[in-house]
Amino acid sequence: MDAKIQALEAMKKEIVPLNAGRITEITKPDRKVVDKIMDELKSGELIFSLKRCFWQAK
Repeated sequence: MDAKIQALEAMKKEIVPLNAGRITEITKPDRKVVDKIMDELKSGELIFSLKRCFWQAK
């Protein structure tokens, strides 16, 4: 499965907002890959942040 889809699925599954470190623990790609994925998801407006560095799927 694509890492971008895995990260989005992990955020949808969790109740609380997640930071990039927690997404790395859940999905197992490298932290740099997760940071790039988060940037792509932010620009695509698929995730939002209520608190700095903690993201949640829309």
